[in-house]
Amino acid sequence: MGYMASKVEVKTIFSDLLPKTHPYVKVNQQFKSTFGGSNLVTIMVENQKGEIFDLKVLEAVQKLTVGMQQVNGIDTYQIISLASKKIKEIRASTEGVESKPIMWPRLPEGPEQMAKLRAAVLNNPLVYGPYVSLDLKATLITADFRDGEIDYTKAFNEIMTQIEEVKKGADGISIRVVGEPVLYGWVNFYLDETIRIFFAAICSLIIILLLITRTWHGTFLPLIAGSISAVWALGAAKIMGFHLDPLVIVVAFLITAQAISNSVQLISRYDDEIAAGAKTSKEAAVASAENLFKPSMLAIFADAGCVLVVALTPIPMLEKISYIGTVWIFSIIISALILTPVLLSFVKPRTHFVHPINIRPVLDSVIGICAGIVTTGARFVVLGLTVVVFIVSGWYAFNLKVGDANPGSPILWPDSSYNKDASEINRQFQGSDRMFVVVSGNQNGSLREPEVLQSMTNFQRYMEAQPEVGGSVSLADILPQVRRVLREGNPMYAELGATSDENSELTYIFVAGSDPGDMDRYADAFAKNGAVTLFFRDHQGETIRTAIARVQEYVNAPENQLKNAKYMLAGGLVGVLAAVNEVILAGQIEAIALALLVLVVCCTFTYRSMVAGVFFMIPVMLSNTITFSYMAWAGIGMNINTLPVVALGIGLGVDYTFYIVDGIREELHHSSNVEAAILKSLRSSGRGVLVTALTLIASVGLWSFSSVRLQADMGLLIALWLSISAFSALFIMPAIVYVFRPVFVVGDKEHPIEQAAVGV
Repeated sequence: MGYMASKVEVKTIFSDLLPKTHPYVKVNQQFKSTFGGSNLVTIMVENQKGEIFDLKVLEAVQKLTVGMQQVNGIDTYQIISLASKKIKEIRASTEGVESKPIMWPRLPEGPEQMAKLRAAVLNNPLVYGPYVSLDLKATLITADFRDGEIDYTKAFNEIMTQIEEVKKGADGISIRVVGEPVLYGWVNFYLDETIRIFFAAICSLIIILLLITRTWHGTFLPLIAGSISAVWALGAAKIMGFHLDPLVIVVAFLITAQAISNSVQLISRYDDEIAAGAKTSKEAAVASAENLFKPSMLAIFADAGCVLVVALTPIPMLEKISYIGTVWIFSIIISALILTPVLLSFVKPRTHFVHPINIRPVLDSVIGICAGIVTTGARFVVLGLTVVVFIVSGWYAFNLKVGDANPGSPILWPDSSYNKDASEINRQFQGSDRMFVVVSGNQNGSLREPEVLQSMTNFQRYMEAQPEVGGSVSLADILPQVRRVLREGNPMYAELGATSDENSELTYIFVAGSDPGDMDRYADAFAKNGAVTLFFRDHQGETIRTAIARVQEYVNAPENQLKNAKYMLAGGLVGVLAAVNEVILAGQIEAIALALLVLVVCCTFTYRSMVAGVFFMIPVMLSNTITFSYMAWAGIGMNINTLPVVALGIGLGVDYTFYIVDGIREELHHSSNVEAAILKSLRSSGRGVLVTALTLIASVGLWSFSSVRLQADMGLLIALWLSISAFSALFIMPAIVYVFRPVFVVGDKEHPIEQAAVGV
């Protein structure tokens, strides 16, 4: 398994992030080769000293345009800039009508040709605005990739190399670049840092465990358990043909930490047995394994079930995470529950400590505070505050946004070069994020019908009323400009043709002498399917939902129904993100509901009581509402990357409580005094919970230093979940047991807790 684990690839595959059965994704897959996919890269070249009509600036644009043709996986027919053959101008004179590239194959020579280029740009609304900024200081280069052929790391390195080479001889010129290939290239760029943080977190685990336990077996046996679980899980991932996404390495660390947590609990109990007078290590190891078997197994099955339900969300990446995570969690049965006691049986009873620093009194003081609160009137204050916090956080949690909650990419920090580039491009241009809506005709030539073209025009004006939509383009924008040129540039003639035949002639004039793919952005070769491309300044969840709602409102309105065509949603990056957000919204509710159901079933089956199922939902619901309200407050959206943490958090929210409650039940086998049972459970199982929580929270906190914001946010969410879980286990749940005396814990006359035989 170690050999197989070493072969696992760490990479991001964009298609794995898409729900393949969603209609938007199907539209994107069907038309992406024609109208552009979701892997569009946008490069902005800006002259900081004046307008772009400067030879040095145009040379930079030309070099980048030519250089992009050499990038791995690029679609050479989808490279568009002033220096490409794709941007054309139409000229009409007494000698005829011609359509030719605006600046290809040579750069302007002399002031006269430069002035002509400037005039051509200003006179072409398909260029001035979409590809040249309104202040004439910046211009765009856009390039699309062939899906399935793109290696993000290789493409990113080649693009950045091209940009650096151009920058060397271009003083006063700034170059900015955005797009999904660039974004995931940055994520892979930080992979070495991610691995360093991972090992730093492991080192912190070692240091903290050594500091607290003061023994070698308490330090290294948990790491052996975690390492074996990780090796088995990654080996299984390779066997199943899965890869590891760098964005979810924090989840991998968390599951490994769960193995460490279970092992720490066993070791803590082993040490207690030795201190209580166990004659041999084997006897102490057997006792720890027997006493903690039930809560450990319950925690593992609950965690595995909560992770497995994520697979029901029809997104390949989440399915893979779910399957790998489930195997990973079940491997803890071997690596921790079985192997740790076996190894403990070989450990010699402690005769001295590794170092003189003793923080045991501090831990005992914390446990003493817990015991003091639980067994005095303060417990009612704790329960009252818990109810208030639950209500307030539950109410505020409704502010949680599905999808990205902020402009730019939530994967990287706002001050990252990528998000700065995105902000600047969106400020100067219509928007770097695109969505295309397909207008599909009933037959060839339907797109040239005046009714269809007029509907496209009306649709564009309707959508551009949304502030986040910077602009749009379609075939209905091109034909009026061709008609205007034929009338000596008179703006009065900038309108669509009156008949289908006239629109056919205008289209023919525009594409005359063109190369393959020149019309792909607007319509297919048979004029049956066309695209209205919308440019967005951001892809926040609310922006996308508003846009989709407006599209559907327009399309479904009776007055906008077409005889010869229909509208189909939606392609491009924004289109597929809309599909992801819709699936996440439904999947979030479904995953939480099913995870809670799994938890209830596991607890009901284990304790043979429906009350147990409801009882253990309390810390879970509290963890969820507080964490969701924090996400809403911090601007962390519920997206494809945070959903696995949410599902796993349901298991995290209750693991520690299992140990405390089972410890209470165990003590009640020896005494009918509930208060004494609670106090003893806190001093034994509670100490293990405290040690585990402190260790994991401190190590997870290191992820906050990651240059990848998503990893930092996930680390913070996990730390928050662990903190709430530990607080619930040490304060809230014992107080509830003390006040309400649930039968499955303390028993009653009909179902008394069996007393252990004397001497057993």
